[in-house]
Amino acid sequence: MSGATEKTVGELALENPAATRVFEKLGIDYCCGGGKTLAQACQAARVSIDEATAALAAVSAGAAPAAPLRNWPAEPLSELVAHILSTHHVYTRREIARLGPLFDKVCAVHEKNHPELSRLRDTFGGLAGELTAHLMKEEMALFPYIVRMEEAVVAKQPVPPPPFGTVRDPVAAMMHEHDAAGSALRSMREIASGYTAPPDACASFQTLYRALAALEADLHHHIHLENNLLFPRAIEMERAQ
Repeated sequence: MSGATEKTVGELALENPAATRVFEKLGIDYCCGGGKTLAQACQAARVSIDEATAALAAVSAGAAPAAPLRNWPAEPLSELVAHILSTHHVYTRREIARLGPLFDKVCAVHEKNHPELSRLRDTFGGLAGELTAHLMKEEMALFPYIVRMEEAVVAKQPVPPPPFGTVRDPVAAMMHEHDAAGSALRSMREIASGYTAPPDACASFQTLYRALAALEADLHHHIHLENNLLFPRAIEMERAQ
């Protein structure tokens, strides 16, 4: 891919959403680390830049998806916010509620032979609590203001003063919390040996690991949409007023 190594991984993910599959497979951080160039991200992930560019070229040349993907950089911010809420926030809450009891079930049977499950459950519990508070803050304060700001700009009306001084302040706080979530996800993946279930894993144990891997992938995309698209566009909109 010509010029790909100079672009940030966040830019590459926005240009071609299929690139996120490559990043997930190679362990390249495109959400919290979306500001790194592909070369820098590959170095951090200890991945060959040639392997990454070849994989990105392959997905770019692949068949078009059956359903057209939304061009989020061109969509209204209100539409992007609605998508994040209805897709990622709903999924995150649902999985947190489902995984707690599943952890209890698996630990009751397998914790003696797999003490790593206790550490994994503790780390997940901390992440779940932080995410629950994080989602609430976005839904109650930051996201409604972004939507109101855009409505005022479109209507050519004065932008209402934010209750938090400037949109940059809550954005910085949310991005800091995203970094903490990313760190927890990396710890969980390490504890769980890349979510490879052990030979003696029962169906519930295997289901738990598959669900945790799926939650990780969804959170990566969720954070990517906010860090690399929603937040920069909101800051630029506020700056232009």
